[in-house]
Order: sequence, then structure tokens, then C-alpha cells
Amino acid sequence: MLAAFGSTTTLCAVCRRWGGLRVCAACVASHADDSAARCPRCALRLPVRSAPCVECLRDAPPQTHTVCAVDYGFPWDTLLRRLKFEGQVDLARPLGRLLAQAIAAAATPDPDLVTAVPLSPTRLASRGYNQAWLIARQVAAARKRPIVHLLERHLDTPEQASLDRAQRLANLRSAFGVPSAAQPRLRGRRVALVDDVMTTGATVAECAGTLLSAGAAEVQVWAVARTPAG
Repeated sequence: MLAAFGSTTTLCAVCRRWGGLRVCAACVASHADDSAARCPRCALRLPVRSAPCVECLRDAPPQTHTVCAVDYGFPWDTLLRRLKFEGQVDLARPLGRLLAQAIAAAATPDPDLVTAVPLSPTRLASRGYNQAWLIARQVAAARKRPIVHLLERHLDTPEQASLDRAQRLANLRSAFGVPSAAQPRLRGRRVALVDDVMTTGATVAECAGTLLSAGAAEVQVWAVARTPAG
């Protein structure tokens, strides 16, 4: 069973009851299904635990593993939107720890380095923080892995939410790069790439491909939530 996380007396962000956890144990138990069977390459739900899904067998993504803690739905979609758009950065801790437990349960190989999907400088300046980086810091601490800035976003592309997979891929082409200062540390290393939400997988695939082209030995993806198929 996934555990809830927090430290001081506070209101649960889901049920609004007072307690010591920002997301209480009862809400985690009710809304996080840690027994769900998922494709090991793209993290979509499967009827039974098995080999990669048909789509990944036909056209495998560049990452070797993908771990997602929950489906993108109530209450996690609300919490992730609050973190991303409403400045509720305290939610990065329970969401990151939720993801860390899913990673432990998946028993994927430990990476050498943890990084996060970057924002463009314009969007970072506007928002003031990168929600994926905040989550990655929590996961890296829980997994006792070093966290490093390995990617930069060259293009301030339009929001991806309204685009299908083909449009997202076109939108992201050449959007990411590895800074020259990071390349020596990246070469030959196994990297975990963290994001808040994985929708079609286009963004993490572009990032993973960029890391591999720059010399990473392997990339796996860790995301808090996965948008269900269909």
C-alpha cells in the first residue's frame, strides 16, 4: 500500500481534514492504486501484468522503463494543477514521495543521475519554478540519487494539452538540448527523467532521445501521473 507523506499539522489537500499529512493516508489508500498492471515501457494500464503493450512492441519509445504512480484523474489531476499553475509548491513533497514509492515497487534499475523535463527560460521566469524539478528533488532524495540539470529547452513551444501525439512530436522537434557543461557528466550514465504528467509520451520521448544522442547509456522515465489511453 502506498503511504501518505507530510510533516506538520495541516489540512489534507484532498479531504480537507486536519492531520499531520498534506495528503492523508486515507486519501492515498482511496485514490492511489499501487497494484495496477502497467506497460513497462510507456506505463499505460494493461489488463494483466505482462510484456510491453502492443504499441511499444510495434514502436518502442527511447526510454527503457517508465514508472508512473497514478492515473491522471481525481484527485491527482487537481493536485498537479495546483502545483503547476497555482503556486502550491508544498504539494511537490507528497507527490514526489508518492512517485518514489511507485519506483521502489517497480524495482527498476537505479540510475546514476536524476534530472527533470525543463521549462523554457521564458516560462520558468513567468512561473517562478519548474514543477517537474521540484518533484524530481523529492524523488532523488528518497532514492538517494544525485540530481543534475542535464537538459535545457531551446524553444518556448505552445502548450501541449490540446495537441494529439503527432502534433506534439512536431511541436517538440529540436526543442531540447544538453548544455555543453553537462555533457561530460552525462556520457555513459544511466539517467532517470522526471516529469509531473505523462500524456501521449511525446515530451519525455523527445527528452530521452536527446539525452541518448548526447551520450547517456540509458534513460528511464518517472512521472507522477499517466493519462489513460483513449
